Amino acid sequence: MPKLRGEAFWRETLRSAHYVVAPMVDQSELAWRLLSRRHGAQLCYTPMLHAQVFLRDANYRRENLYDEACPEDRPLIVQFCANDPEVFVQAALLAQDYCDAIDLNLGCPQMIAKRGHYGAFLQEEWDLLQRMILLANEKLSVPITCKIRVFREIDKTVKYAQMLEKAGCQLLTVHGRTKEQKGPLAGVASWEHIQAVRKAVSIPVFANGNIQCLSDVEECIRKTGVHGVMSAEGNLHNPALFEGRNPLVWEMAEEYLEIVQKYPCPLSYVRAHLFKLWHHTLQVYQQLREELAKVKTLEGIVDVNRELKLRCQEEIANQKEGEKPKEGLPFFHWICQPYIRPGPKERCKENGANEKGARGKRALEEEEDGNAELLSKNKQKKKLRNPNKSFDPSLKPKYAKCDQCGNPKGNKCVFNMCRGCCKKSAFKATADCPGHGLLFKTKYEKSLSWQSSQRVIQNPEVSRRGDVDVGETAVLKETGASAV
Repeated sequence: MPKLRGEAFWRETLRSAHYVVAPMVDQSELAWRLLSRRHGAQLCYTPMLHAQVFLRDANYRRENLYDEACPEDRPLIVQFCANDPEVFVQAALLAQDYCDAIDLNLGCPQMIAKRGHYGAFLQEEWDLLQRMILLANEKLSVPITCKIRVFREIDKTVKYAQMLEKAGCQLLTVHGRTKEQKGPLAGVASWEHIQAVRKAVSIPVFANGNIQCLSDVEECIRKTGVHGVMSAEGNLHNPALFEGRNPLVWEMAEEYLEIVQKYPCPLSYVRAHLFKLWHHTLQVYQQLREELAKVKTLEGIVDVNRELKLRCQEEIANQKEGEKPKEGLPFFHWICQPYIRPGPKERCKENGANEKGARGKRALEEEEDGNAELLSKNKQKKKLRNPNKSFDPSLKPKYAKCDQCGNPKGNKCVFNMCRGCCKKSAFKATADCPGHGLLFKTKYEKSLSWQSSQRVIQNPEVSRRGDVDVGETAVLKETGASAV
């Protein structure tokens, strides 16, 4: 059967999905996907998987996809981050039988993506992206899709989308923010960019950004003309978002915990979900917030959830008539509702500051030019220890690179390599590298010397031969050579 493409793929394989749960690292696992599907989600993505790790590690494949195969969990798109066409395609070939499409992540803006050279940090490398998508489109039995962030310029964003479509992308998700818009600097996503892309391509388009409730979904579809809308944070704070309702938090939490007991996942995932669901309530009951952070078992998390429920029910029972939600919330804190991410100034007020001016929570990651207004907590501590310390990347010392892999080389390495490459080379050549403390030659010579001494002890006649040195004789015997 030929592979479906474009509109036909969206209509038949994805069942004309309008409501989509985003790929979220450690947060869109099977249990959460099943909860979301029960409450209106029509299509889900796996968490972002690392293609190279997926390819080489059978345990990683089993834990993140193979063991999670579930008939209820379809349609499903598996998302990979990658920067090598062959690695991406080989990983996708191992995953294609467990999903309906493979997605290439071109939207992750985090520092880990910058260090690993994937996600949104590939958006300028159009030749590489064309090769990756062309190869995937040729080799895979399922369609290839992409999730991108926009450029500041609408025209460049449109050309970017058209290039991906031409290479073989069958569905495009457009997050209406640039890669610089993240964390407290996220701001508002541009639906104008998304609308321009939708008009410029013939493949289906999903929109991502500014989705807090069902009315946002409907407005986004109306304004941009997209085929569907993807939600990440909105879904995490209210799994019933696509149903258009705001349930009691403990209803969603209890239902999720029941699913986790049937489809287990790491405890860190469960804890993170409850922090999101109970976000507003945990601002009120700080002690329970600490207990949730420390608990070591699923049973312990269930107990904390039960205690939160009891506290809220008691608060409801003592509620005065006509009382309104506090802190400017649209609903009382025990009801699932949007979380509006604060900007930098609001974040400072929310977290407070200590006497030395260091904030209580992690702040902004430093901007690429090194001129950020705020530093992370760790960098603030380093600054206190050394007031002259600079975090400007341009002022960092430049290290000589290893001749083999490009990592920093050892300053005194005789091979001009990093320690890992030096170790391999020194072992192969039976050589020493004092700079890295590698003494393969010395140890080998000592071993030969010890062997010769043992032979002398076992065969005293050898020591009476005056024409050849004892050690030399042993070495010659070892190598099969004859003395001259």
